[in-house]
Amino acid sequence: MKILFIQHKGFINGSGGTEKICSFLANEFSNLGHTVEIATNEDVDGEPVFNLKQEVLVTNIFDRNIPQIELKKTFNYRGSNPLKWISYKIQKKLIKRDNKKLIKQNGGANELFKLNLHNRSKAWKSYIDALHPDIIITMSISSLLEITFRNEFKVPIINSTNGRPDYDYSDVLWYRSPFEMDLLRNAYQKLSGIQVLFDSYKDFLPDTFHGKAVTIPNPVPQFPDTEMVDLKVIKKRYKIINIGSLATDCKQQHVAIDVFASIAERFPDWDLHFWGLGNDFNFLKDKIQKVNLQNRIFLNGFTHDPIAELKDSDIFIFPSKYEGFGLALAEAMSLGLPALGFTTCSGVNELIQHDESGFLAQNTEDLRVYLEKLMSDCTLRSELGKKAHFEMKKYTPKTIGNEWEFFLKAFAS
Repeated sequence: MKILFIQHKGFINGSGGTEKICSFLANEFSNLGHTVEIATNEDVDGEPVFNLKQEVLVTNIFDRNIPQIELKKTFNYRGSNPLKWISYKIQKKLIKRDNKKLIKQNGGANELFKLNLHNRSKAWKSYIDALHPDIIITMSISSLLEITFRNEFKVPIINSTNGRPDYDYSDVLWYRSPFEMDLLRNAYQKLSGIQVLFDSYKDFLPDTFHGKAVTIPNPVPQFPDTEMVDLKVIKKRYKIINIGSLATDCKQQHVAIDVFASIAERFPDWDLHFWGLGNDFNFLKDKIQKVNLQNRIFLNGFTHDPIAELKDSDIFIFPSKYEGFGLALAEAMSLGLPALGFTTCSGVNELIQHDESGFLAQNTEDLRVYLEKLMSDCTLRSELGKKAHFEMKKYTPKTIGNEWEFFLKAFAS
């Protein structure tokens, strides 16, 4: 079977959960003897971050000849320099004025959006028709819309949902115009099937979806009991760790900084480490300076070996506002780290069992109390970590790969 994965943007140089799962599935299906290709449409140089089998082909269909009318991007200044703030404010107003003029020239924002989308979707149609895949797996509903807008395909299309489904088509997390939400909701009609991460997520599918829905979680790396983190060993320095993109609107690393700063003085042998890249690096750096903990809170950047960093840690803190599955969280739990998160965070509240494999906080004060509790008691850390380790055994890569293979067989001609 020839399987085509489509992640229309973000795959090249992308180190997030979607890219990781796309690479995992591509390798799994290649191991099973399928012909696998991953396609994207990005004006970037680079390569996939996660390892892919040599047999897996990655194609970037980007072509500068595809007409696109681009609006200029605006940026908010998040530093403390008042002169820079004024400069950015003026630049933003000028850019908005130019963008408004360009939108008017093209019949309004909706018409401009459709024009650009239609030109990209035509390119996708030509590419897919020439490839003749047996099945298409889109890595987001946005990718589904990219290939199906004003297009029809006879080949079955499956969507891999890497978040709670309504995050893909609603404005529950950030602004989407009613026009864009309608396009995304209607795109579900083009699906033969959809994979969701937890049974509860099926309740968030739109009524425009009429295909087959199946629950398949993400795979979690498995470690023998002997490789679990030893949380009772006496150290000179203990580590609280967070791994994720530096995007505070979602990952909320600033919350972890505030919580740690409020109790740091009482725990002088503990440090807080962040691993990841993102647009909020400077914002978080400034925040660390303001709490005067530069020697105890560290922004370490990207790591090619997150497992090694997790093994050298004692607590995993994950104060995200929203998640799909929380791959970094699951990896930490698999290694036997007790975890902290918010009970209101989707995905996190499915993985952490409160007071069994970690703690789910109702609010920031709760998070501080539970963090302090874990920092004070190595026996508690060890007990919760062991339960987390065994809880993750149900997400073995082999199990998840087999479930995906069984699901796809239902659509094979």
